[in-house]
Amino acid sequence: MSRRHRKVSSEGLDISAAQKAYVRRHELRKRKIRFYQIIILIGFISFWEISTHFNIVDAFIFSSPTRLVRTIKEMAMDGSLFYHIGITLFETLASFALVNIIGIIFAIIIWWNDSIAKVLEPYLIVLNSLPKSALAPVFIVWLGNNMKTIIVAAISVALFGTIITLYSDFKAVEEDKIKLIYTLGGKKKDVLYKVIIPSNIPSMISLMKVNIGLSLVGVIIGEFLAAKAGLGYLIVYGSQIFRLDWVIMSIVILCVIATGLYKLLSFFENKYSK
Repeated sequence: MSRRHRKVSSEGLDISAAQKAYVRRHELRKRKIRFYQIIILIGFISFWEISTHFNIVDAFIFSSPTRLVRTIKEMAMDGSLFYHIGITLFETLASFALVNIIGIIFAIIIWWNDSIAKVLEPYLIVLNSLPKSALAPVFIVWLGNNMKTIIVAAISVALFGTIITLYSDFKAVEEDKIKLIYTLGGKKKDVLYKVIIPSNIPSMISLMKVNIGLSLVGVIIGEFLAAKAGLGYLIVYGSQIFRLDWVIMSIVILCVIATGLYKLLSFFENKYSK
């Protein structure tokens, strides 16, 4: 083997070794982060249980891990827990889907016609800034005390911000790419399908990760005011009859649901990135 070939081979081995070392460091860092996260969670649960056992914290108000487990078991046995979770999940996913579909369509419309965008921009900003809980009583009078009201309330929380964000992202696409489409004889629809939408898929996915949390918040706001089932209803009803174990249990389950939905979207985001 010539000296040049030996040199190239040794450089290749050095790069490969460096890559493996980097991967090992990255994996070790991920394990450390996961380890510390688990330790913090275990420590919090342990402190919560111990503090209620020694009456440092009032177990009647703040419940305790063992009481939560007992409550979950009781409600799981009669099926009521899964019913309430299913209602909240359905309302969240329905409002999430509608927010993204309507938001994308509306953002495309105002991107397509700049005059419409100029006319609607101040109204979108005002509606996005409006406290959505103030609209909930109007929705109840308009739609009635039912699931439609809850879904509409959840949509109102995330929709206007979605439209504004997507429109801004559409306008931020590089002008050179758009000019290239026109130079090659393309039309505005070609710009939309070949430049605007493909360029903004990562930002759309990131926006979805935000919207899933906002949809869940909107659903809970709606369930506080206009629900006969769901975790938000369980929180309100539990506080009214002093079943605070139900309240804390519902809050914990909401945290788990929010984390699970966010992780699911992160999984799809990583798949798309790869």
